Amino acid sequence: MGRSVQDSALSGVSRRTVLKAGAAAAAFAMVGAPSILRAQTPAVKIGILQPVTGALAHDGDLGRLGAEMAINEINAAGGLKALGGAKIEMLFGDARSTPEAGTQEVERMQAEGVCAIVGGFASPICLAASQAAARYDLPYLVDVGVSDQIMARGLTNTFRFSPGFGKVTQVALDNLTKINELAGKPAKTVVLVHEDGLFGSGLAKLLQTELPKRGFKILETIAHPTPARDMSNVALRIRSLNPDLVIPSNYYGEFVLLARTMQQQRIKPKGVYAILGGAASNGRFVKEFPQAAQNVIDCNHWHDPQNPQAQALRKAVEAQGKSFAYNVPLNYSNVLLLVDAIERAGSADRKKIIEALNSSTFAGHIMPYGPTKFVNGQNEGATPINTQIQGEDIKVIFPEYFAEAKANFPAA
Repeated sequence: MGRSVQDSALSGVSRRTVLKAGAAAAAFAMVGAPSILRAQTPAVKIGILQPVTGALAHDGDLGRLGAEMAINEINAAGGLKALGGAKIEMLFGDARSTPEAGTQEVERMQAEGVCAIVGGFASPICLAASQAAARYDLPYLVDVGVSDQIMARGLTNTFRFSPGFGKVTQVALDNLTKINELAGKPAKTVVLVHEDGLFGSGLAKLLQTELPKRGFKILETIAHPTPARDMSNVALRIRSLNPDLVIPSNYYGEFVLLARTMQQQRIKPKGVYAILGGAASNGRFVKEFPQAAQNVIDCNHWHDPQNPQAQALRKAVEAQGKSFAYNVPLNYSNVLLLVDAIERAGSADRKKIIEALNSSTFAGHIMPYGPTKFVNGQNEGATPINTQIQGEDIKVIFPEYFAEAKANFPAA
């Protein structure tokens, strides 16, 4: 269809037509033809899937923001060069914080002709959405979802740029051990607090196995639902156990609720060491509840603080009066990764994009990773880093070659 439209337009400014129409029409045609040709370069549709309503709306908003900023930058720089400057058209889908809604949006995006999808945020949404996309050989890039199940199904359309929770847990515990040793080993006992879904339950199971191997004693594991309305009983239990460390694994709302309740009840462990903590690396938490947030350590997705492009992105987000969290740089980087694959494929064809992703060595991202190397869809070079809320900022504290500040541990 695009070809026949273009042929028709070109025939409209042919020499014979120009001569027949006279000088005035010729002048119009000469001025107007370039804009017609540009307008006929078809846009490439990319699906961005995030939960922007429901319990996960805050995270979904940040994910959408990161993707939008990357798309806007690429379009402003001339679009997709391998496709004649084609612009990227974002087709957004609201997963409404449920896997069912995420699947519905994938079906809609498929019907409307996207060449790939980025996003999902939560593991259950990513599991369902990527499975739905697999039915159409539709490339799916997971932005945040960390469940190892996502990559264990052998789906050839599914790629994950960031680390899964197996890798995150391993790095988090290795880093915790080193941070504790550097401080003279003040922490020996732990209470785990986790949401009872796929993400939190899976992570808690791994921690129960791995923490004792590193010399930590788990006093208790406490599960809670999402959403949770009250953390009073959880906080009271923590108080009675008096652990050196509290390790929470939950989403934004529950993390904030737990931290605020602990503050109100004056529960002060030697450290709150989050792993993929929903609010532990989130500017909104720091801004709205600075006292509850102080000294919280997280091992999570985070941008490379030494990267000027990452610094500029953070400033641009904050200049809009919005909070900053890992969702922004992860979605920003995932869009860049996808665009790199499209450019190398020289096509928006789904199978060619998948081939390009499989051979990707993309290094133009803003995360603390090396070039991408996908093995069964998982980027083997991805790794989390440690942050800590210090004052009004979130600082990288570990590993040392990325660190902006020293760890305040045990908490003063």
